Amino acid sequence: MAALSGGAPWRTGWLPALRLARRSSKAVTRHWKAVHLQRQKLMALTEYLPPRPPVPERCLRPPQQPRQEDNGYARLLRRQVEEVFRDSRMVAVCQYNSMPGEDVVLMRHYLRKHNIEVKFVLNEIVRPVLSQSRYRNLLPLFVGRNILLVSPETKAKEMLRVLKGVPQVNLLGACIDDTILSRQGVENFAKLPSLEASQGQTLGALTLLPSQTCSLLQHGAAHLTALLDQHIHQLRDGAGQGGTPKGPEPPQSPGTP
Repeated sequence: MAALSGGAPWRTGWLPALRLARRSSKAVTRHWKAVHLQRQKLMALTEYLPPRPPVPERCLRPPQQPRQEDNGYARLLRRQVEEVFRDSRMVAVCQYNSMPGEDVVLMRHYLRKHNIEVKFVLNEIVRPVLSQSRYRNLLPLFVGRNILLVSPETKAKEMLRVLKGVPQVNLLGACIDDTILSRQGVENFAKLPSLEASQGQTLGALTLLPSQTCSLLQHGAAHLTALLDQHIHQLRDGAGQGGTPKGPEPPQSPGTP
């Protein structure tokens, strides 16, 4: 103790201010044990079961959600779509895939040369308009991203010629002169002659029949007149020669030699 009390200070013993005492943990006296069979039966019998509804949930009518009012911009777009279908003789529905902006401008330029406009529309705007109109059969075409090619004239041949060089735009169908056509129907329509040529052919066919009827009706009178003229000439020739005039020979039947 003297050695500890005296001597150098760094040799003096020291006690920590906080001591950690490690004690042994308590023994686990409770282990998992399976519930007795009788207790399991009792718990199964006394388990609460909520009463079933008299009508299954799948048969109940879903709650009506409050109808959201359309804003003015949506009504304006729908009015524009209605005007497009009302004022255009040709409305083609095409599937639009992503393409560079320069190609879009070039395609619009070539189509505008033939008086064909490109309209980018949303399905949320077009479908309600078509469902309440006579063009409801076009609804299955508006599934993905679509565009409309509209024109006041039926320029199907020119439209197909331009779309042939744009593989990103695929023609799905069209409405031409209030008639819904598929892609094949539009191609067949493009092969038809123009309206002026068809009107000329129809006018020629209608003029040919009356002319043939008129010629057939005048054929008998003209033939009779020719026979009478020939008979008069023969009578004059016979009177000038002082002989007995000979009448015209009777016509022979096709079967006589």
